[in-house]
Amino acid sequence: MKIFSLFCKKKKPYAPFSQQKRYFCGMNASFSTRLEQWYEVSGRDLPWRNTADPYLILLSEFILQQTRVNQGLAYYLRIVQRFPTAESLASAREEEVLRLWQGLGYYSRARHLHAAAQRIAEAGTFPADYRFVRALPGVGDYTAAAIMSFAFGQPYAVLDGNVMRILARHFGITSPIDTTSGKNHLRALADELLDRHHPALYNQAIMDFGAIQCTPSAPLCHNCPLCDTCHAFAEHSVEKLPVKSKRTAVRDRYLTYIYTRTRDGLTLLHRRGSGDIWQGLFEFPLIESVNKLTSKQVDEFIHSSLVKVNVKVKLELVASDIHHQLTHQRLHADLYLLELNLSLSDETEEGLPFLSLGEGREGSWVKESEIDNYALPRLLEKLLEKLHSTAKQNK
Repeated sequence: MKIFSLFCKKKKPYAPFSQQKRYFCGMNASFSTRLEQWYEVSGRDLPWRNTADPYLILLSEFILQQTRVNQGLAYYLRIVQRFPTAESLASAREEEVLRLWQGLGYYSRARHLHAAAQRIAEAGTFPADYRFVRALPGVGDYTAAAIMSFAFGQPYAVLDGNVMRILARHFGITSPIDTTSGKNHLRALADELLDRHHPALYNQAIMDFGAIQCTPSAPLCHNCPLCDTCHAFAEHSVEKLPVKSKRTAVRDRYLTYIYTRTRDGLTLLHRRGSGDIWQGLFEFPLIESVNKLTSKQVDEFIHSSLVKVNVKVKLELVASDIHHQLTHQRLHADLYLLELNLSLSDETEEGLPFLSLGEGREGSWVKESEIDNYALPRLLEKLLEKLHSTAKQNK
């Protein structure tokens, strides 16, 4: 792919260690020096690390906020190919941005990215100004520090989950990382350890170290360049650090989706509103309940909610109890196929039948062949895969 080759050339903004005479190996080397030496050998070569374009770095950071690198890379390349500049992204419709983002989840990131691009386009440039960057929609302390160091070489220390884990383990910090005092402690330590002459190099090194070496579970302590000075390793407390004060409760939600189909291949889609998950994305007609619904309950709902009660229908359970995990929610989804013995050519003045889901939630009829043009949550993609798989088996 041309776009991949364009951004994956080795163009690191710092000299290799062989040219950095101030570095030296050995047990007396500083914490930052060891990390940087490790990174030169073991760090990942990623396209957003071979550019100083603040927009491209902003894009990569938005993608990686809740996404693993191996999943986010393809999305990064795809979005850069479609929107190579902040101005091109700013002028796009939100629906197109969400469509490109489909499958990554946490769609508020896509909306914030779009809004941030519009702010940058309005400014006419991407200034090397921390206050401007920090004020962009969706940009917090970590993302702002990453952009300022990677794009502009300014001495801002990043502090994300990887960094907090490394610092807590290495220095034996037992203050809970999910408290204000704990974060402030780690933030001060991160700033103290930052290599101010090479902030981009150091920040990339410590982030990769947490992703590859000092992982949340089963860290590679046996060949760690920092193990001789690591408090957690010496005290056999690696798995106990970092400390969290509390666990966020996870709630269960039961979703029953109705995939509606007419004889001529139309289906119903509804666009979700604000105030809940998947804002602005499309979905099939939905029944949400406190417990899993039986087929009889679903059938009763269909017949009570279908506007044209005289239309013959066929209802079939396609997928049952499909799980989808969000940060604080566990979704349980069922999918039913509702076939209507009606086609567009049968339409009367009353229009095609629809499921009455409440004011503003009736949805719109679209061609099944055009569903890919609409941004769907990942859970709905899973359900569509089940539907297509069932259709193949029945042929």
